[in-house]
Amino acid sequence: MVGLGAMPGYGIQSMLKEGHKHLSGLDEAVLKNIDACRELSAITRTSLGPNGMNKMVINHLDKLFVTNDAATIVNELEVQHPAAKILVLAGRAQQEEIGDGANLTISFAGELLEKAEELIRMGLHPSEIIIGYTKAINKAVEILEDLVEKGSENMDVRNKEEVVLRMRSAVASKQFGQEDILCPLVADACMQVCPKNPANFNVDNVRVAKLLGGGLHNSSVVRGMVLKNDAVGSIKRVEKAKIAVFAGGVDTSATETKGTVLIHSAEQLENYAKTEEAKVEELIKAVADSGAKVIVSGAAVGDMALHFCERYKLMVLRISSKFELRRFCRTTGSIALLKLSRPNADELGYADSVSVEEIGGARVTVVKNEEGGNSVATVVLRGSTDSILDDLERAVDDGVNTYKSMCRDSRIIPGAAATEIELARRLKEFSLKETGLDQYAIAKFAESFEMVPRTLAENAGLSAMEIISSLYAEHAGGNTKAGIDLEEGACKDASIMKIWDLYVTKLFALKYSADAACTVLRVDQIIMAKPAGGPRRDAQPGMDED
Repeated sequence: MVGLGAMPGYGIQSMLKEGHKHLSGLDEAVLKNIDACRELSAITRTSLGPNGMNKMVINHLDKLFVTNDAATIVNELEVQHPAAKILVLAGRAQQEEIGDGANLTISFAGELLEKAEELIRMGLHPSEIIIGYTKAINKAVEILEDLVEKGSENMDVRNKEEVVLRMRSAVASKQFGQEDILCPLVADACMQVCPKNPANFNVDNVRVAKLLGGGLHNSSVVRGMVLKNDAVGSIKRVEKAKIAVFAGGVDTSATETKGTVLIHSAEQLENYAKTEEAKVEELIKAVADSGAKVIVSGAAVGDMALHFCERYKLMVLRISSKFELRRFCRTTGSIALLKLSRPNADELGYADSVSVEEIGGARVTVVKNEEGGNSVATVVLRGSTDSILDDLERAVDDGVNTYKSMCRDSRIIPGAAATEIELARRLKEFSLKETGLDQYAIAKFAESFEMVPRTLAENAGLSAMEIISSLYAEHAGGNTKAGIDLEEGACKDASIMKIWDLYVTKLFALKYSADAACTVLRVDQIIMAKPAGGPRRDAQPGMDED
């Protein structure tokens, strides 16, 4: 018997490579997983709601984020624990699907798992908890349908008041106190680019240009695009211009093959230089003759070409980013040509005015298209520091995503934790009718909803217990729209305070968080292989995600 003596240990040790980790059983696997998720939701929870606190996150590239947007926080945290990663993925799914409510997803899932831990300590088996939670979420979805405000399912997405009403809570949760300035801006921008069939609304059509200086009240909406660079050359303003776009740059093109030119005398050298000049002039003249007044180049602009552009009174813009160039073509309706040649009439774009303006010390090129048919609008944000501007941009993104969601489904439900308390109350009643062990799980699921009003109250510095009990009292009295008024610290009707949440946001947030919680609870063993060897490759500093 040689060789067996070399086998280290027995049982699972002998089966897996050394250096692996193996955690099993309730204490090691399930409760540890729950613990990790609870820590993650404790981080995001304090940023829930309008009075949410900001987090300062410094990521692996030393970039500083100051924000209370849960999606940004968890994305930059680089969560390592496999169970907590499931919550991060649920939050990310919510962010991509709806664009708002990622915080609710993560915090609520963490709360569900915390309650599950209490049940496990009481002696329930995780599978019974999962059955109870599944029943509870199905019931919660039914109750949500009940709470939808009557008549909110048909709205006019071009009616500014209705749009702002639905957008307010999403924007206020990111920028509390600024929503009355931001919402009309975002609503204007969205309504300008909304297509005939609102279901086809494209989020990418609302751009954000961040310019330092000034304050939020200096922000505005531009129909068209704002490019963050100056025009090349001396012509800075053109009205009612036709536009030619060349993706490959405006310059004498080098030939594909190498050629050698033998020059015997000085005249030949002069002629050679002249023919090059004549060739460039001919190309630029052809563009000018086609009626174009603006040339947009996707790469470098040669000096000689620029000289002739000036002579033919052509304005030259340079857009180095491929994506910006595409958006520019979409705004002006032009077609990007690969090489410098005479464009056909249908390849030219059109803009009402292209002008270089100075905003807060920065020179920007504004491409305006006042007539209909423009498909890009830009929100110009002003603020004092970069991190404030970034945070404003996230609030605008949330607003635009909310607009996209309301184009598909415009039903609304009361905000300010009114919906959550009503769900908690009705689910508790439902749990009393159930027989079997899963009734305890349903009751705990109902209790988890109290997390929302409790967190909102705590973040605003109010006494949570008083508020929750008075909310329950109001709801038991039949006022299903009673929510928290954070400014007065009392209960008030959500419809009077005009705080509404989109039905789809809540629906997906609850579904995703229940799914994530059940996924974590289903795990009973964690087996980690030994990490692959070799030197660790850190990302090079200054690299972008794209």
